[in-house]
This record gives sequence, C-alpha cells and structure tokens, in this order.
Amino acid sequence: MLNRRTLIAAIALGLAAVAPATAQDKSHDKSIVVSSTTSTQDSGLFGHILPLFKAKTGIEVKVVSQGTGQALDTGRRGDADVVFVHAKAQEEKFVADGFGVKRHPVMYNDFVLIGPKGDPAGIKGSKDIAKALTAIKDKKAPFISRGDKSGTHSAELNLWKAAGIDIDKDKGDWYKSIGQGMGAALNTAGSGNAYVLSDRATWISFKNKGDLAIVVEGDKRLFNQYGVILVNPAKHANVKKDFGQQFVDWLITPEGQKAIAGYKINGEQLFYPNANDAGA
Repeated sequence: MLNRRTLIAAIALGLAAVAPATAQDKSHDKSIVVSSTTSTQDSGLFGHILPLFKAKTGIEVKVVSQGTGQALDTGRRGDADVVFVHAKAQEEKFVADGFGVKRHPVMYNDFVLIGPKGDPAGIKGSKDIAKALTAIKDKKAPFISRGDKSGTHSAELNLWKAAGIDIDKDKGDWYKSIGQGMGAALNTAGSGNAYVLSDRATWISFKNKGDLAIVVEGDKRLFNQYGVILVNPAKHANVKKDFGQQFVDWLITPEGQKAIAGYKINGEQLFYPNANDAGA
C-alpha cells in the first residue's frame, strides 16, 4: 500500500502508478519532495536549475506545484522535505510554529497588473497600484482573483487593503474569484477582458497572452520575495533532512544563485537572486 508521501511524489512526477518501496529502498532513495509555488514551476525555473542541482549532488527533486498556502500545508503535514514559496509573513509563521527549521531568502522579482489592451479602467502606464485598483473598483471593470490562498492571492488582498478597499465588502459582479492557479487566472482574464495580478515570471513565460498586456508595474509595493525552508524533522521523522538541507544550501550558494540568475526567456531575466540580503 502506498503511503501519502510516496503518492504525492508520484503525482509530482506525473506517474500513473508507483511500486511500493521497502524501508531499505526508501533509505537509499536519493530524492526529496519540494512543495513549491506554481510560479517557480510554471515559469520554467525548476526545469532550468534542478538538472544542475542533480548533476552536482545526485539528488532528484520531485516538485509538488501548489499555491503558497497549500504548499505550506503540505509541509505542515510532513508530506514534503522542503518548501519554496513567496509569502514572507506566512513563511515566518510556519517557522515560528515549529514546522520549519529556518527561512532563507533566495530570490525576488515583482508582481505586475495585467489587463486588456483596451484598458477599460484607464490605468495603463500608472506606477501607483493603489490608484489603479481604486479605478478598477470605481469603474466596475472585470477583475479576476486567483482566490486560492497562494502567495499571489495574498499579495492581491494586501494591495486592495493598501488602496483602502475592503474587497470582501466592496466586491460585486465585476470581481470574480476562481480558486485556481496563475495560468488559469490569466486565461480567464484573457477570455473575459479582465484585469488580473500576476507574478512577472509566469507572465513572461505565459504563451496565451492574446489581448492582454502589462498595465501597471514598477510600484515598490509589487515586490515579490521568495524563501526556502527545510521542513522540521523534529516534527516529522520521515523528512530527509540531509538531502533537503543540501538543496536549501545549494540554492543560497554562489553556484545556486548564479543558476537562478542565468534563467532567461528571450533574453529577459525572470528571477533575481538575493540570498545575501538578510532582511529579505
């Protein structure tokens, strides 16, 4: 019978079935499960850096791609060895509650507000995200929210607050929460002539841009920091702490940081390493 971690790893690898492993097999399984945000997976970053890490260490990384809230829940259950996400307050609580060993900053990029090229809210080119969101609400322009407790969803909710808007109270038919990932949110925005908040990396790698474009960028409130945490083996004895720690350590070494910086699409860098920024 498959245990839960084996099943999650199998799903991460897209396997239809996995043969049950003996305890001895597991002890020699040089692999880890990393529960991570959809942006690190969907942007193609993992496809770039994980082969480099495996070549260096021989450790295979099986990625479970989820919204940040779900990724941290996976870590809380002990169904991952490492979490790699982007919601600092949630990450710090994860560690403070004893589920993680230590949070390390890894890299950053930014969020961008995406909208139809026709720009019904008249906000294109603005550098003030609060004013832009206020205009969307006032004009009841369609807005798509991920609504999935992801890092991007958390950032969106914080931005409404920064604009002085209680979105739970003020939302109407113009505001649609879909409970899905970034790709689905962008597709929904494209088909509905709507605005949506996206991390820049997923937007750059998104293939179905259609009539969508960046309408607001450059506000410091759109900063998007990523962190990595080893799941606490004192909470879950099945955590592969040695292999997991090797992955954490590699990400924040000059080699890992160079690998992150080296990931580009059409010459455009998607993530910027900042492991040396202790306050990030």
